[in-house]
Amino acid sequence: MIAEFGLAALWLAAALAALQLAAGALALTSRGAGLAGIVRPVAMVQGVLVALSFAALVLLFAQTDLSVELVAANSHSMKPMIYKITGTWGNHEGSMLLWVMVMGLSGCFVAAVERRLPEPTMLATLAGQAFVSLGFYAFLLLSSNPFTRLSSPALEGAGLNPLLQDPGLAFHPPPLYIGYVGLSVAFSFAIGALITREVGPAFARAMRPWVLGAWIFLTLGIVAGSYWAYYELGWGGWWFWDPVENASLMPWLAATALLHSVSVLAARNALRAWTVMLGVVAFSMSMVGTFLVRSGILTSVHAFAVDPERGSFILGLLALNIGGALVLFGLRASSVTEGERFNATSRESALVFNNVMLSAILGIVLVGTLYPLLAEALGAKVSVGPPYFNPVSAIFAVPMLLVLAVGPLLRWRRDSLARIKWQIAIPAVLLVGTLIWATSQSIGVLPALGLALSAALAVASLLPLRGRKLRQIKLPLWGMVTAHFGIAVALLGMASDAAFTTERLVAARPGDVLEVGPWQVQLQRIEPVAGPNWTALRGDLAVSYKGGPISELHPAARTFWSPPNETNEAALKTRWNGQLYAVLGQQADGGRWQLRLWWKPFVPMIWYGGILIALGGLLALFGRLSSDLRRLVARDKIAYRRSRQGR
Repeated sequence: MIAEFGLAALWLAAALAALQLAAGALALTSRGAGLAGIVRPVAMVQGVLVALSFAALVLLFAQTDLSVELVAANSHSMKPMIYKITGTWGNHEGSMLLWVMVMGLSGCFVAAVERRLPEPTMLATLAGQAFVSLGFYAFLLLSSNPFTRLSSPALEGAGLNPLLQDPGLAFHPPPLYIGYVGLSVAFSFAIGALITREVGPAFARAMRPWVLGAWIFLTLGIVAGSYWAYYELGWGGWWFWDPVENASLMPWLAATALLHSVSVLAARNALRAWTVMLGVVAFSMSMVGTFLVRSGILTSVHAFAVDPERGSFILGLLALNIGGALVLFGLRASSVTEGERFNATSRESALVFNNVMLSAILGIVLVGTLYPLLAEALGAKVSVGPPYFNPVSAIFAVPMLLVLAVGPLLRWRRDSLARIKWQIAIPAVLLVGTLIWATSQSIGVLPALGLALSAALAVASLLPLRGRKLRQIKLPLWGMVTAHFGIAVALLGMASDAAFTTERLVAARPGDVLEVGPWQVQLQRIEPVAGPNWTALRGDLAVSYKGGPISELHPAARTFWSPPNETNEAALKTRWNGQLYAVLGQQADGGRWQLRLWWKPFVPMIWYGGILIALGGLLALFGRLSSDLRRLVARDKIAYRRSRQGR
C-alpha cells in the first residue's frame, strides 16, 4: 500500500500543479480574478503531497520492499540502513522524485511566506513555477515511475553501486538538488515580472533571498561533491572537469552573477534587463545539467545510465521552458527600462565587470562540455580537459579576482580610484611580492598567480571592515567579507595543490619505510577484514611527520558482492598544513604491494574556503531576512495606525 499511496500522492500533486497553472493564468485576466484566492493554497497543498510521495519512497527503501522494481534494482537487504535510505536518490527515478519534491516545496514556501510582490506578479510567478513543475511531473509519471511494482517480488535486491555506498551520498545530492532546483524560483520570479512588467527594486528585494538560499545550497553541494570524489575515487584530485561536475558548476556561475546583479537592482534600481536574463540563464544551466546527466550521452562515474528516449523528453522540456522564457524576454525587453545610470568607476561597474567575467567563464565551460559531444555526433573523438579549461578560464578569472579585491571599497554610483589608493596599496604590494616569490619556486604560471591573488584577496576582503565598529556592522557586510575571504582561502588550497603536491608510486613489502614530502610511511602488514556487505584487504601504515609521533592509516581494497565490484578506499591524514593521502593497489611480484602516496600541502583549504563562502551567503541571508522582517512589521504598524485613525 505504501507504493500505491506514493503514486497516488504524486498523481494528485501533478493534478494540483495543472490547477495552479490554470488558476494563476486565469486570475491575471478580468474574467478569472475570482480564482486568485485559490492559487496560494493549491501551491502549498501540492508541495505537501509531493513531499509525502517522496517520504513513501524513502520508507520503501528503508524496508527493502523487493516488490518495488526500483528498490529491487538499487538496494539489498544486507546494506547498512544509511545506504538503504540514501539509495532512494542514488538512482535516476528516485533522484528525479527528489528533484520534483524540491520544486514542489519551493513553490509551497513561496506561496506561504512571500508577501512583498504585487499580487499580479505573485500569481504569475506561481503559475510559472507550476508550468515548469508540470513538465517534470509528466516526465516522472510517464517515463520514470519510481513506484512500479514487479509481477512477483525479487528474492534479493541487486544492490547499490559500491561507489555510492558512502556517507557522501547523504550530504552531497540533497543540498545540490536544493540549489539546482531552487533556481527554478528565480526563473519563475523572472517570468512573473516579465508578464506583469514589474521589474524594479521591489521585485529584486523579493527575489534576492530565494536566489541567495539556492546559491548557498548549491555551493555546499559542490563543495561536498568535490571532497567526496577526492577521497572516494582514489585519484588524488579534487576537480577533474568531468562533464557532470561542469553541469553543477555552470548554474553556480550563473547564480553567482545573478546574486550580485539582483543586489544592484534591489539597492540602486539598475541592471533590470540583465537581472531578468540571468534569472532565466541560471535555471537554464540547471536544465542543461539535468539533460547531460540523464540523457545517456555521457560516460561518467557521476552520470545516470538512462536511455536516449528519456533524454529526448528532457531536451523537449528544456526547449519548451527556456525557449518560451527567451521568447517572452524578447517580447518584453523593450518594456524593461534601463534603470539608474552609474559612473564607470563605481561599485556597480565593478559588479558588472565581474558579472561579465563570470558569464565568460560560464561560456567557456559550456563550450568545453558540449563540444566533445557535438564532435562525437559528427564522427570525431575529441577530449577536452584541464589543458583547455585551466588556462582559458584563468584569462577571465584573474582580472575578475583583481576587481573583486577593489570593488567592495568603491562607493555606489560614482567614485575615484584616487580615494582608495592607500587602502589597496597593501594588497597590491602583497600581490607583487608573493608573485615574485612564487615564480622563483619554479611552480608554473597559474599556481604562482593563484598564490599571489590568494594573498592579496585575503587582505583586501577585510578592508571593508576598516574604520568601523565591529558590533555595529550589519550581517550582509559580514557575509560579503566572509565569502570573499573564503574565495581567498579556497584559492590558496587550489594553487598549493597544483604547485607543491608530492607523489610516490611504489611496490613495497611489509616493513619497508618510504618517504613522501616530510612524511615517513612504513607498510606494516596487509590483512583481510570484512564489512556488512563487503570484504577487503586492508593496509596498516605507520606514518610520522618529520620524525614526530607515529599514527596509523588504513587504506583498503574492497570487494563488494552485490553488485560485484572492487573499490579503493583511500586513507587520509590531515594536518593544519596539508594532507597525506594513501591508496592501496594490487599485489605485485615477490610479496610486494602497490602503494600510492601523496603529500598535498594546504589542500584542505579548498573545502574550508568553500564552507566559508557558503557561510558568508548564510550571514547575508539572515541579515536580509531580518531587515525585510523589520520593514514588514513597520509597514503593518503604520497600516494599523492609519486604520485606527480612519475609524
